[in-house]
Amino acid sequence: MSQVDLQALLQSTQNTEREARRDLSSASEELAALRAAHAREIDDLERTVARKDREKRGMEDELRDSRDDLSRERETIRQLKQQLADQSTQHLTLSAQLQASQNQLSIIQAEVECATLKVSSMKAELEVGQENAKKAEELAEIKVRQAEEERDRRIAEIEEDLRNAETIRRKLHNQVQELKGNIRVFARVRPALAHESSSPDALAEIAYGDDRTALETGQSQIVVTSRSESATGQSREQEYPFTFDKIFNPSAGQKEVFEEISMLAQSVLDGYNVCIFAYGQTGSGKSWTMEGGQDEEHAGMIPRAINMIFSVSNGLKDRGWRYQMEGQFLEVYNEVINDLLGNGQFDCKKHEIKTVDGKVSVTDVVSIPLNNPRQVSTLLERARGRRAVAATLMNERSSRSHSVFTLKVKGENPLTNEKCEAMLNLVDLAGSERLEKSGAGENKDRMKETININKSLSALGDVIGALGSGKEGGHVPYRNSTLTRLLQTSLSGSSKTLMLCNLSPLSAHLNETLCSLRFATKVNTTVVGQVKKQIAK
Repeated sequence: MSQVDLQALLQSTQNTEREARRDLSSASEELAALRAAHAREIDDLERTVARKDREKRGMEDELRDSRDDLSRERETIRQLKQQLADQSTQHLTLSAQLQASQNQLSIIQAEVECATLKVSSMKAELEVGQENAKKAEELAEIKVRQAEEERDRRIAEIEEDLRNAETIRRKLHNQVQELKGNIRVFARVRPALAHESSSPDALAEIAYGDDRTALETGQSQIVVTSRSESATGQSREQEYPFTFDKIFNPSAGQKEVFEEISMLAQSVLDGYNVCIFAYGQTGSGKSWTMEGGQDEEHAGMIPRAINMIFSVSNGLKDRGWRYQMEGQFLEVYNEVINDLLGNGQFDCKKHEIKTVDGKVSVTDVVSIPLNNPRQVSTLLERARGRRAVAATLMNERSSRSHSVFTLKVKGENPLTNEKCEAMLNLVDLAGSERLEKSGAGENKDRMKETININKSLSALGDVIGALGSGKEGGHVPYRNSTLTRLLQTSLSGSSKTLMLCNLSPLSAHLNETLCSLRFATKVNTTVVGQVKKQIAK
C-alpha cells in the first residue's frame, strides 16, 4: 500500500510536474511573447523618441529663428523709432526754417517790389543812356574814319617820301661813287705765314702812309724799298712810292676790306653794273680775298657781297621793290671758257661770247636762281672742286685760270613803275708772275698756261691803256683775249669797277710786287665815261 501510495503519489507528482512543465512552457512562451511585444514597444518608443527629438530640434531651430527675427524686428522698430524721433526733430527744425523763410520771403517780396520800381526807373535811364551812347558811337565812328583817312593819307605821303628818298639816295650814292672814280684801285698786302717770316731778310721792306692823311685826301700811300748791290759792291737803296684809293696792311681782315667795297655792292641794287677783280701774282692772296675761308669771320668778298645784297633787297621790300637773282661761275683757262657750275668735261664744250644790245653773255652756261645767300656757299664749293689747279714754283696750290662769278639782279617796283637790271662780276685773275719766275718752263702744259695767262693780263693792260688815253672813239682792243671780251661791259664805262691788287710781303717776290703795283697805278689813272644806270626792258 505504501508502494501503491508512493506510486500514486509519484504518479500524481509526475502529473503535477507535467502540468507544471506545461504551465512553465506556456509561461515561457507567454514571456517570450511579452518580451517580443516589449521589444516592439521599446522600438516604437525609441522611434517615437527619435521623432520627438527631431521635432524638438526643429522646434528649437524655429524658436531660435523666431528669436532672431524678433531681435531684428526689435532693432528695426528701434531704428524706426530713432528715425521717427530724428524726423520729428527735423520736422520741428524745418517748421522753424519754413517760418523764417516765409518771413524772409515777405521781406524779399517787399524788396523786389522796391527793386522793380528801381528797375523801371533804370530802364528809362538806360534807354536815355543807350540813345546817348548811340549818338556818341556814331560820332566816334565818324572821328575814327577821319583819323583812319588821315592816317592812310600820312602813310601814303610817308611811303611816297620814302620812295622819293630812295630815288634821291640812289642818285646821290651814284654821284659819290662817280666822284671816287669809276675805276678804283685798292692794294692789299697779305700777312706772312709762320714759315715765311723765320728769317729777318725774308720779308720785303714795305711802309704805309699816315691814316690821317689818307682820311683827309681820300688816297693811301704805300712805299716799297728795294735794296741791291752795284757792280762795284756798293749797296743801293731805292724807294718806290705808290698812291691808291685804299691800302690794306697785313693786319686788315676780310670784314675791313669788304666795308670799303660794300657801297659798290649797293650800286648793283640801284641798277648799276659793278665789277670787282683781284689782281696779283700767284700766292698773293687773291682767291682768299675773293672766296675766303669756311667760317663767317674769314668769308671772302663773294659771299659777303651776296649776303649784303640779299639783306638790303629784303629791306627794300617795304618800299615796293622786288628782286630776282641768279648766279653763274665761269673759268677762262688757256683762252677757253669753262662752266664751273656745269656737269660737262672741261675744254670740250665750246662756249661763245656774244654781245647783244651792249650786253655781254656766254652761250650754254648754267645760271642758277638764288633765293638765299646760303646757296652761294654751295656754288663756291662746287666751283672750287672743278677749277683747274696745278703746282708751280710760285705757289704749291696755284690757280692757273681766271674765274668770274656773275650775279645777275633784276628789280621791279610796281608802286613807282621803276625797273632796273644789273650785274655784279667778281673776278679772281690768275697769277701774274713772269714765265721765268713761275718755273713753268720745264713743263709744256704749265708753260702754255703761263703764256696764255700773261697774254690775257697783257691784253687787259692794253685795254686799260687804251681807255686811259682819253681818245674819244678810239679803238679799244677788247678782242685780243677771251678775258677782256668777257669783261668788256665792266671796263667800257658802263660799270663801276674796282681792282684789288694783292701783294706778297716776301722779299723774294719784290720784283713781281713792283710789277703788280705799276700795273695797278696804270689802272688807277684810267678815266672812263660816266656810268649809266641799266634800265630793264
